[in-house]
Amino acid sequence: MTSVAIATLGIGTAGLVLLMFLIWLISVRRSNAGFVDVGWALGLAMLGGWYAWRGPGFYPRKWMMAGMVGFWGLRLALHLVRRITLEPEDGRYQKLRRDWQGKNVNIRFLLFFEFQALVDVLLSIPFFVTALNPAPQTHALEYMGVALWLAAVIGESVADSQLAAFRRDPQNRGHVCQAGLWNYSRHPNYFFEWFAWLAWTVYAWSSPWGWLSLICPALMLFLLLRVTGIPATEEQALRSRGEEYARYQKTTSALIPWFKKSSVT
Repeated sequence: MTSVAIATLGIGTAGLVLLMFLIWLISVRRSNAGFVDVGWALGLAMLGGWYAWRGPGFYPRKWMMAGMVGFWGLRLALHLVRRITLEPEDGRYQKLRRDWQGKNVNIRFLLFFEFQALVDVLLSIPFFVTALNPAPQTHALEYMGVALWLAAVIGESVADSQLAAFRRDPQNRGHVCQAGLWNYSRHPNYFFEWFAWLAWTVYAWSSPWGWLSLICPALMLFLLLRVTGIPATEEQALRSRGEEYARYQKTTSALIPWFKKSSVT
C-alpha cells in the first residue's frame, strides 16, 4: 500500500471519529441515541467521497462508487432524521439507557458511537480499493454492481416508504406492518441494505485487492442477524406488539423476502 493510500485511510478514519463525536454531542443534547444511525449512514457517504477525492484511481470508476455511496447514505440519513425528530427514542436505545443508568451512560454511548465509526471504516473497503484502481477500462462486473445497487436503493426506499405510511395512520398504532414488502419479510429494509454491500462488492471485485470486499457483506449479514439488527429490533417489537408480532415471526421470513408459511406449527 502506498503512502498516499495510507494517509487517505488515516485521515478518513480520523474525520469519521470526529464526525461521530459531534453527532454524539447532538444526541446528548436531544437525549436521543438514535442519531448514531444517522452518523453511521453519513460516515459511509463521507468516506466514499473522501476516498474518491484523494485516491489515485480511474476518475469515472471512483466517482461512480462515491456517487452510489453518497446517494445511498444521504437518503438513509435524511429518512432517519425525519423519524428521529417525529418519534420518541428507539426502544433499542431506551433499553440500553435503562441498562446503563448510573454507569456513565453518556460515556458508554460515546464509545458506542465511536465503535460504529470503526465499523464504518471496515465496511468501506469496497470504496477504498475502487478509489485505488488506476485501470482505465470499465469491467463488466462494475456494470453489474451498478445494476444491483439500483435494485438495492429502490427496494430499500419502497420498504421505508411502506413502513412510514403504515406508521402515519393512527389506527395502526401498536400493530405490525404487513403491507407490501413487509408481508414477505420482517425486515425488507435490512435485506436491501445488505444487498447494497453485495452490489458494492461486485463493483469492487475487478480492482486489485477487490476480494477483500467480501468481508463487508459477510460482516453486515452477521451484524444484522446476530448483533445490532434483527435481534434488538425484534426484542423491542415483542415488548411493544406482543402476540401479534410473535405470530408474524412464525409466518414471515426474517430477512430474505419470501412467501408466507401456509401454516403455523
